[in-house]
Amino acid sequence: MNRLTVVAATAAMVAATLAVPAQAAPAAAGSATQTEYVVLYKEGTSAADAQKAIEAAGGSVVKVNAEVGVATVSSTNAGFAKALAGAAAIEGVAPNRVIGSAPDDAKASAAARKGPSRAARNRGVEREGRGGKGPKWGRNVKDEPLADLQWDMKQIHADEAHRYEQGDKRVLVGILDTGVDGSHPDIAPNFDRRLSRNFTVDVPADANGTEIDGPCEDDPDGSCTDPNDVDEDGHGTHVASSIASPINKLGISGVAPKVTIVNLRAGQDSGYFFLQPTIDALTYAGDVGVDVVNMSYYIDPWLFNCADNPADTPEEQAQQRLYIAATQRAINYAHAHGVTLVGAAGNEAIDYTKTNVDATSPDYATFPGQAARTRTIPASCVSLPAEAEHVISVSSTGISKRKAYYSSYGNGYIDVASPGGDVYDTPGNTRDVSKATLSAYPKALAVANGEIDANGDPTVDYVVKDCKGSTCAYYQYLQGTSMASPRAAGVAALIVSRYGQHDRFRGGLTLNPDKVEAILKGTATRTACPNPPAYTYTRNLPSGSTVTATHVCEGTAAGNGFYGKGIVDALHAVGH
Repeated sequence: MNRLTVVAATAAMVAATLAVPAQAAPAAAGSATQTEYVVLYKEGTSAADAQKAIEAAGGSVVKVNAEVGVATVSSTNAGFAKALAGAAAIEGVAPNRVIGSAPDDAKASAAARKGPSRAARNRGVEREGRGGKGPKWGRNVKDEPLADLQWDMKQIHADEAHRYEQGDKRVLVGILDTGVDGSHPDIAPNFDRRLSRNFTVDVPADANGTEIDGPCEDDPDGSCTDPNDVDEDGHGTHVASSIASPINKLGISGVAPKVTIVNLRAGQDSGYFFLQPTIDALTYAGDVGVDVVNMSYYIDPWLFNCADNPADTPEEQAQQRLYIAATQRAINYAHAHGVTLVGAAGNEAIDYTKTNVDATSPDYATFPGQAARTRTIPASCVSLPAEAEHVISVSSTGISKRKAYYSSYGNGYIDVASPGGDVYDTPGNTRDVSKATLSAYPKALAVANGEIDANGDPTVDYVVKDCKGSTCAYYQYLQGTSMASPRAAGVAALIVSRYGQHDRFRGGLTLNPDKVEAILKGTATRTACPNPPAYTYTRNLPSGSTVTATHVCEGTAAGNGFYGKGIVDALHAVGH
């Protein structure tokens, strides 16, 4: 996953409050400062008992996810957290800071949208990339006009798999991301607007006044509460297209071109993903019968959550413990309700099973003056949701099948590998944007970012246009584990389509997530570590400088830190 790696959104609110780092500023004596908290109920505790404890400590419940036992609570009691900490019904409590306000009557005053997001962890990598028997189906993926640009489909034999299985519309794939452009011509045929939801709210600026999502009036809809079929970042649309763009003689095909896409927006325009939207999206996915979810992000503000890291204050440790427990509960809920969970492994180019240094967290200011600091991170710390139990963690490969230079790794961390692009996986290690991955791009963003001219033609090498009659669509090249994860999720969707059974509770098809994971891993192409296992990446940058980095692969062809159980294979996964 990481970052981006992504999640679902909450209902519209005038003041957007997000679960974030630590200690609340104490209220002045005699004041009645309103502070919000995230409260985690003890498992097995009734909501009524938990609410009594909250009220006894001077708090009131603003909203609650009853399935997981996580509540947003408001209190004017400066000692609320301490008073609640010892309650038998409560497992954890941490401040939930208001980091910005969403105007309740924003009017569109500008046609142009903000530029590319800045906060998403994978963003730096992704934007650089911009830079058997006869056919069962009437049309083949090779008929798609841009199929020759999809080296990724060939690497996992998805183009061949489509002769036997293209997916089933009854299979629902949830996109926990920045949103999905449901009107994009190469997404719309497979987009379920009725089931799609927005679980988050954009925030103009943080507590330091630093722009996050920017003025709401500058959004195309003039609002911080986007509709459920909009993506004002582009990341979620790329992910959705990679999974399920249809075979329609326009543009590209996704890995599973006949499954249904459900937008579960958990990430803001800026690329931030917070705890409550993620939890709400995951439980909703379980409730409505989503079969597979893709999570190409990590949950902010901590890249790594540590239960007892000496580098953190006691309050920060308590908050991170709460994040770990609450996220795992939501993951467990979705898994128990038939959801196969797939996540991006991260773009930090580090071994998650070793001690690392993180200088990026907390990655936004929850009170004035707060900033990221350098922390030593032991291997016991976890990046969420990718390192949660039941999540299939996906590393990224380039066109040569080498692990991408940016992809994080680790023996026992990586489950499978999948093509996510590597623009330096080229002769001479020079940059070639076509070695990233190509998927759908919202036209509104291309216009706002000046990437197409007045005639609608691309002005940059990372944007591609294709038309069928009078209908034109746009696509962009991106690279990252955010791009690898949805291709693995697409194979998982083909598996459910091929082997799933009728879901008598929620309709559609269903297949036990453990079985989906077993098939995904069991049919992956075993890929050994490089020889020697210490592989040195060389990148000759356009500036003329050269960058090198050495990553060490541990394990065997049956399972290792670069590829896990191997590179996913769509053809083998559907039984051929």
